[in-house]
Amino acid sequence: MKLRITPLNFASAFFLVTAVYCWIYGVKISGYQFKHMSGTIGGIFILFAVVVSFMDILFRNFFYEIKKLWIVELSFITLAVIIFLLVK
Repeated sequence: MKLRITPLNFASAFFLVTAVYCWIYGVKISGYQFKHMSGTIGGIFILFAVVVSFMDILFRNFFYEIKKLWIVELSFITLAVIIFLLVK
């Protein structure tokens, strides 16, 4: 099996690091410390990491060439960011 590094691998690693950071240092939004919600928010980031990993597996099954895989995954990330910013 060949190890292929893709953009969604970086995204899932980011979500895992963010979850661990939330559990260790807590969450602070708008200057207010959420001490009791850090576990819940960390769990949400773990859920995001699982979903992104699942999407990476799906994309790997459909696109075998690494160049096409990178283009599709970067397009997916860009679309998700645009939708997030429009909803925000």
